[in-house]
Amino acid sequence: MTRHALKPLVGATLAAISLCSGGFASAQDAYLIGVSGAMTGSAAATYAPVVESMRAYIDHINSKGGINGRQVKLVISDNQGEASKAAADAKKLLTQDKVLMLVNASLSSTYAPMVAEAKRANVPVFYAGAVCPKETYPPADPLQFCSTAFGAQYDSQMALATVKEMAKEPVRIGFSAMAIPLSRGEIDYAEGLSKTMGMTPVDKQIVPPPTPDYTPFATKLKDANPNWVYSWAPWVTQVRTLESLRRLGWNGRYIAYAHLNAEDELARLKDNEFYVFGTNAFFQDNLPIQAELRAVMHRAKLNYPITQLSEGYIAGLVLEAALKGAGWPTTAAKVQASMSNLKVDTKGLRGGPIEWTRDNHFRTKQHYRVYKWDTSKGAITRVKDWTAVEVK
Repeated sequence: MTRHALKPLVGATLAAISLCSGGFASAQDAYLIGVSGAMTGSAAATYAPVVESMRAYIDHINSKGGINGRQVKLVISDNQGEASKAAADAKKLLTQDKVLMLVNASLSSTYAPMVAEAKRANVPVFYAGAVCPKETYPPADPLQFCSTAFGAQYDSQMALATVKEMAKEPVRIGFSAMAIPLSRGEIDYAEGLSKTMGMTPVDKQIVPPPTPDYTPFATKLKDANPNWVYSWAPWVTQVRTLESLRRLGWNGRYIAYAHLNAEDELARLKDNEFYVFGTNAFFQDNLPIQAELRAVMHRAKLNYPITQLSEGYIAGLVLEAALKGAGWPTTAAKVQASMSNLKVDTKGLRGGPIEWTRDNHFRTKQHYRVYKWDTSKGAITRVKDWTAVEVK
């Protein structure tokens, strides 16, 4: 767990107390949006900041008059990353709260039960902070949409292309995943892809979510003698696998997805051979939109580093655009139709816009950057600037 792992408890407590964002507007007068997220539990450091920053952005919008003259109310539940709790959340949000949309910000093990409930109610599911499933890729499931920076298969294609580009010798690659559906499936995909790229996969470790000690898994990886290790999982698995490998004396190169913890963690670890790739700009860029984001989050008094809040802010931008397009009065069907024809300017927080079409609920282009810590400069540096990948 990172040094920020305890901080989501603060946000979770606020969510548990208030449950809703948007003041005291009645359900009949407001856009009701249901959120089920891992606000506490082992994966909270990855997901709770997304929910809290999305809530802060919606509060900001509500303070300016809302959307189409109406307030937006977020009904937030903590599923702790557990499928059974996500199923119960979805059922309550749909049948009792009558929400127009379900937002998932949790582990992929929570997807199936939430989607099942959403399909019964014919209500869209929006993945915000939760990894984009293949069902959002062309040809997309009509009810599933995703703004999250990371996505299955495209991420591994980028990661392994980076490894191949940087490698100075034949690549012997090890893999690490969390024992949840999308992480495990992605690493299986990456293992197969590596063979087609002339690499030699030497070991693959699938780590259970509540693991207290990563040493046994890291030991097996080290003993396979890889010169690269690739991990695609929640941050806790990615970083603790790396730290365990380093304690065992492994000095190879390690590449992982740049979750919202990455910028702070690169500076903490100061590991010259740790590479992260992702689609969100780091705050060291000091963009105008990042200054705006800082101001909104400061007013909300969130207890998270600003570097962890882009993902939720982007989710708020997308939610605002979707509801604006749905009009008022609205229905879940109108919200779904609006989401199926949407283009959101990310204002530099990403390398390009989020654009959804009838058949593509991920984005038409995915833009990646690669970062690392540079010991000689004493700072984080870009290894590779925005690289666009067509989504087909």
